[in-house]
Amino acid sequence: QFRHVQQLTYSLIEWRSQILSGTLPKDELAELKKKVTAKIDYGNRILGLDLVVRDDNGNILDPDETSTISLFKAHETASKRIDERIQEEKSLQQSLDLRGQPIFNSTHTYSLYVNFKNFVCNIGEDAELLMSLYDPDLSKFISENYLVRWGSNGMPKEIEKLNNLQAVFTDLSSSDLIRPRISLVCQIVRVGHMELKEGKKHTCGLRRPFGVAGGHCL
Repeated sequence: QFRHVQQLTYSLIEWRSQILSGTLPKDELAELKKKVTAKIDYGNRILGLDLVVRDDNGNILDPDETSTISLFKAHETASKRIDERIQEEKSLQQSLDLRGQPIFNSTHTYSLYVNFKNFVCNIGEDAELLMSLYDPDLSKFISENYLVRWGSNGMPKEIEKLNNLQAVFTDLSSSDLIRPRISLVCQIVRVGHMELKEGKKHTCGLRRPFGVAGGHCL
């Protein structure tokens, strides 16, 4: 149980960092906050703690402004949702065992550690590197982005992170591990100026797609 809670905590720490970074679009930020509250409620359940009643946006319901019936219905809905997730993970584990595949340990979440060494590309301006996990069979991303800001001098913008650029992709479930393929994709965004034809004016700080690279990791 300690290992299980440890993985849940690592997920919350990572998501908190992403929320505080201020780089997420509004819709992704709202979705991430829902994942955070769902993870907290799930952790409270496996620890036998009280269930916090929330609305659809993950905000705690105020008992002074919410009727008793509404609180009861919201509590029932949240409790049923958590129970269904626990049951789904148990069913998946049993299915894997019956098929003779490797039996995963008792934790319900897994992580992928990435150690970023260097970036070599002749851009001539600052760049942003967005790394994320991608399912090529479903043609969709299955993780949040790990952002690295790279300077035009060929060094990280945060020089104190030189040779120490590391990330952990958390909250990978057993269903993720049995995907046929998972790729690590790096999107390169160029950040700099652009010369405009009218009056030869220059703009600064424009973000433009520059390139993409990827490879199978699982």
